[in-house]
Amino acid sequence: MSEMCEQLHRILNKASRFRFPFDEYRLPQNGIYVMFEFGEQGHNVDRIVHIGTHTGKRNLRSRLEEHLTPNKDRSVLRKNIGRAILSKNCDPFLEQWNWDLTTVAARERYGSLVDLDKQGAIEDQVTDYIQKRFSFAVFGVDSLVACSQFKWRMISTVSLCDECGPSVEWLGLHSPKAKIRQSGLWLEKGLYKEPLSQADLETLIAKLLTSQE
Repeated sequence: MSEMCEQLHRILNKASRFRFPFDEYRLPQNGIYVMFEFGEQGHNVDRIVHIGTHTGKRNLRSRLEEHLTPNKDRSVLRKNIGRAILSKNCDPFLEQWNWDLTTVAARERYGSLVDLDKQGAIEDQVTDYIQKRFSFAVFGVDSLVACSQFKWRMISTVSLCDECGPSVEWLGLHSPKAKIRQSGLWLEKGLYKEPLSQADLETLIAKLLTSQE
């Protein structure tokens, strides 16, 4: 997988790069986004640390905005970064941060117990971290099915690579989630499964070139 992972990294490192906050009109409405983090290197270029897709019709831009919106339960990236910050500091608020308050039942059960001031402070730290350290490239892909297939194969390709790992300074090494520490990705799902084929990679290259036009 090292060769395929290297090809993927080199292709994406040549693509147009965006940062948060971004100009939404420069992005496709549907597609795959691949994130990089300042200070992280793989194959002598910027290392991939997160991969995601649009989750509904024409919502790629709003999906990316969710990663910058102070609501940990709408972004697994935000939630995982917050976990790592809290774990690094041995902060007991990690227990509350792990609560998912998206449902009415969960809010009724935990809502009155949450230290909202503390949660807001951690949300601010996560936002600041993403704004200062993250950038991303985008593939325009209209089909959600195709997006999902490519996403999982890309995640597997990176996680299976023996030559592409986190630096000793990577925040994710403080994550309480073993899969994040081991994979070097801000993800737990889709690791170590079916990787990209050469045909997949060529299709992605074509879609990336179209996205850059």
